[in-house]
Parts: sequence; structure tokens; C-alpha cells
Amino acid sequence: MATSSAASSSDTPPATSPWIDKYLEFVRVERRLAARTVELYSTHLATLADQAAAAALPVERVSTAHVRRWMAQMHGAGREPRGIALVLSCWRSFYRWLGQQGQISANPVQDVHAPKAARPLPKALPVDDAVRLADLHDADADPWTEARDRAMVELLYGCGLRVSELTGLDLQPEKESRGWIDLEGAEAHVLGKGGKRRSVPVGAKAMEALGIWLALRGERALPGTEAALFIGRTGRRLSAQAVWKQLRERGVKAGLGAPVHPHMLRHSFASHVLQSSSDLRGVQELLGHASIATTQVYTRLDFQHLARAYDAAHPRAQLRSGEQGKPAPPAKIRK
Repeated sequence: MATSSAASSSDTPPATSPWIDKYLEFVRVERRLAARTVELYSTHLATLADQAAAAALPVERVSTAHVRRWMAQMHGAGREPRGIALVLSCWRSFYRWLGQQGQISANPVQDVHAPKAARPLPKALPVDDAVRLADLHDADADPWTEARDRAMVELLYGCGLRVSELTGLDLQPEKESRGWIDLEGAEAHVLGKGGKRRSVPVGAKAMEALGIWLALRGERALPGTEAALFIGRTGRRLSAQAVWKQLRERGVKAGLGAPVHPHMLRHSFASHVLQSSSDLRGVQELLGHASIATTQVYTRLDFQHLARAYDAAHPRAQLRSGEQGKPAPPAKIRK
């Protein structure tokens, strides 16, 4: 019995491959990949060698069916789709190189793709938090900066602008303008993704904040050289990075628990308008989405909002979730 077991063990290829060793040397020496990348490649290819050894075949004889089965095993074990995609990318590159060496006729990983990752819900502020951020008056801040930042928050939250659309706004339409503010018509004209232009209404609060900002803007503007609506201390157009920084600091000052960023205010705008109006098409037009499917994600946010309201207020909510955090007992069927 012992002899039979030893013979069986010797028939199983070791979980290493000279071709993998040669490939790692190739990416390290000829492609000059970073040490960390080579280390990750080594880990992913060791997994490939282990799987091939368990199937009693050399890595050169791995088929697409094998790769699909191993991918399913990784997914079933709880590995994230992004992690699986990185493993497959490594294996795909290895087999491409192996084909160049004349060792295989087809890449077994070529048409294998990782499972799609679940699309995360956009993070939106509760209405009270969004209003608190917009109403913040920082008495200790420089009045010029405070006026500018308040106007930016009002436009981001009040109009649902992307940060690139906000920083691209000019005082008035120019030949090369990406966007501008129509103060008389209370509209913002912006250039969105794909070069698509759209106009969005500017609310009374945002118009008020813009009026205060425009009265102070000229103190640091460069006459005749900068048409940007929002500028920095040097008088030049404000960058997206600067908007992120200012908004995060403003969120801290407002006492908000989550870090605030420009796209969060865009999400908040969409979610809050949808909660109030249920007009999905209207929200799509305001956001400048090419497809209604992109906008529909906010209906999931709206349902979460309604579910929280139900749990907090409905007298039957406790029957659904159980008292004191315990699961509710199964419902009895009346006969």
C-alpha cells in the first residue's frame, strides 16, 4: 500500500514550472517591472501551478475549461471580482508569452473574464446634512474665500454639477468657454461628458451666494487674463483638486461625519430631487446622463430612504426586524 501511494504521489507534477520561472525572469529583467508587481505575478502564477498540479497536468496543457472552473472556485471562496480580474490578467499575460515561445497554440485565458463587480450605490448626504453644509457660515475664514466656497457648494448641490463642469464655468460666454453662468436667466450652461452641453436652473440660494461672491471676486482677479467664475488666491482658474480640498475642509467645519467630495453633492442633488418629485426623466436631463439606466441607480437610494423612514416610524416595523435587534419570529399562517 505504501509503495502504491508513493508511486501515485510521484505521478503528480510538482506545483512549480520551469516556464513560470522563465516568465518571471523575463518580466523582471526584460520588461523591468517593479519588484512589487513581480511579487504579485509570482503569487498569482504559484496559484496557477498549484491548480495545474492538482489536475495532474503541466501548465502548458491547461485549457479554457480548467481556467473557468478555477475562476468559479475563487469566486465561490469569496474572492472579490476585482481580485479575480487581476489574477486572470496575470495568467493571460503569461500564456500570451508562452505562445510567443511556441509552447501553446491558443491562450486558454483569452476569453475568460472575471464576474462583474456589484455596482456600489453612490453616497449621498442626508437632506439635513446637505442643508447644514450649504448654510455654513465660517466667521473665522477669510471673507473672500468664504464667499467663493459657499457659492461653489450652492452650485454643486443646487445644480448637480460635476466638479469639472463647475471649474469650467466662465463669467460670460466666450469663444472657448466650456460653460458660463447666465445671471439674468438664472441658469448655468455647462459642457458635460462627451462634449454634450446642457442648461440647468440656478436656485435662489445659489444666486444669492453668487452675488456675494461676484462682489468680492475682483479683489484678486487678474484683469483681462482670467474669465473663470471661480479663481484661487493667485487669480487663476480654480483646479478640481482645490475644490476637493476646500469642500472636505468645509464638511469638517460643518460637523459632518463622512468626508464630503464634489460628486457626493451631485449624488445628493439627484437623490433629493428624486425623493421629492419621482421624476426620473427630469433628473436624467438635469444630470446630463446619456442613458436612463445611469440615473436609475438613484431609485435604489430612494428606496433605502423610504425603508429607513418605515423602520423608524411605522408601528409594524418592529415586527419586521424583531425587538431589540433579535430576528422576528416566523409568521403564522392562518387557516
